[in-house]
Amino acid sequence: MTDSSPWRQALLHLPDYLSQHVLLSVSSLALGLVISLPLALLATRSRRLRGPILGLAGIIQTIPGLALVALFYPLLLAISHFTLAIFGFTFRALGFLPALMALTLYSMLPVLQNTITGLAGIDPAAKVAARGVGMTPWQSLWLVELPLAAPVILAGIRTAAAWVIGTATLATPIGQTSLGNYIFTGLQTENWVYVLFGCAAAAALSVVVDRLLALVQDGLRLRSRRRLGVALAALIAVVGASLLPLIGMAPDRVIVGSKPAIEQYILGALIQDRLNRAGIPAVRRTGLGSTVLFHALAANDVDVYVDYSGTIWTSEMHRTDMPGRKTVLEQTTAWLMREHHILVLGSLGFEDRYTLAMPADRARALHIESIGDLAAYASTMRIGGDLEVFSRPEWRDLTEKYGLHFAAQRQYQSNFLFGALMSHDVDVVMAYSSDGRIAKYDLKLLADRKEALPPYDALLLVSPRRAHDAHLLAALRPLVGALSLATMQHANFLVQGAAVPQSPAAVGRMLSEAVKP
Repeated sequence: MTDSSPWRQALLHLPDYLSQHVLLSVSSLALGLVISLPLALLATRSRRLRGPILGLAGIIQTIPGLALVALFYPLLLAISHFTLAIFGFTFRALGFLPALMALTLYSMLPVLQNTITGLAGIDPAAKVAARGVGMTPWQSLWLVELPLAAPVILAGIRTAAAWVIGTATLATPIGQTSLGNYIFTGLQTENWVYVLFGCAAAAALSVVVDRLLALVQDGLRLRSRRRLGVALAALIAVVGASLLPLIGMAPDRVIVGSKPAIEQYILGALIQDRLNRAGIPAVRRTGLGSTVLFHALAANDVDVYVDYSGTIWTSEMHRTDMPGRKTVLEQTTAWLMREHHILVLGSLGFEDRYTLAMPADRARALHIESIGDLAAYASTMRIGGDLEVFSRPEWRDLTEKYGLHFAAQRQYQSNFLFGALMSHDVDVVMAYSSDGRIAKYDLKLLADRKEALPPYDALLLVSPRRAHDAHLLAALRPLVGALSLATMQHANFLVQGAAVPQSPAAVGRMLSEAVKP
């Protein structure tokens, strides 16, 4: 197994991903128990409260895991702004905290149900006997009822642990490292080894934890202190060993953000490599949506990432006019510093425009050269785009200026977009001009003669907290103007298009080595 083997690369990430996953899962489960057990005890004492408590926990379970995790980010971001304005302190709203809160809620239902069921199922004679020997209701609860219900309660904890460990893989899109990093990165880059490895690692962790909790459950059921002690010791040892990589980890690492796109993974790896070469510890947070990532940078939850001038111009500045590439770049740079204290270190040297693309042979047959030509056929065509493009203001402006009305709009992970086009699932796609697969699939890029779409210079953005970090800025400044469009197209092709694809990390390091110090 060579160093470049996908399996080798997956194993190299395992200590970091596993330790972060275990820390998040254990913390969520522990917090869930602290909340659920008192609520369950309260519910057993009050029938009026039992229904609402279980009902609310059941409703939480109906919310898709990814949505629940994501919804906590804007809530925590608003709270952090409030605490900063009123009390003078803030906290990271991205990553661990929103994931912790969402998984805590996810862990509660099975613990609540089993605790209530276990206590309700105790033989009434046992309670009468406890009262008969003079125990108070609380003494009866702690010394008789809970020990008798413990095996049933442990069964609920086992279910909660399995749910939490599985759902924790969904924390990756909001910036929390987990075993989900394998899955989301693998899906985006079509690295099926990563996807399989991530699924297998999460499943193995869940099975190991469940087996150890089953031993604890057996110890309680058999009233065997020896078995219980061995099981608890083994559980603590497994969790402790998993967390060892976190010891000694640099506390003030630079956080490099990336959106869910091949190019962004490559650029994130490039930035991380430049920082590491300068002796600056850096980690990547991948798969973050455009708006989430921008606000994370402004809030210092992310320290540096690459965004595009047109994205900021339309989505953040809410501008619809198109004064030209140079003016857009100048005004975007000034606005970011004035409104958010975000530093634009400079353009990387290439522009990655949104563009409509279709197979060149079909475009020739229909005599389609521009988006205006396409408008006459749009009502009979299906268009494909990535997961966010159809909700962006650029899309609204494009359709309004050209009068585009497609028969259907379909959304895909960006790595599946060209596959959908070539398999005729869609007729035209909203693509990126720097995508290396455009030449591979012989696609025609349709001219935007009305200039409905803004320019998209790739900008290196630095958070307010790092905007005056001379060491960091010196490490990143050589990247300004260092990448041409042809270079970026080739880099994207190496990851997604070449006969033997390379990993984004490998291509990012290759670009880093080619940039002069």
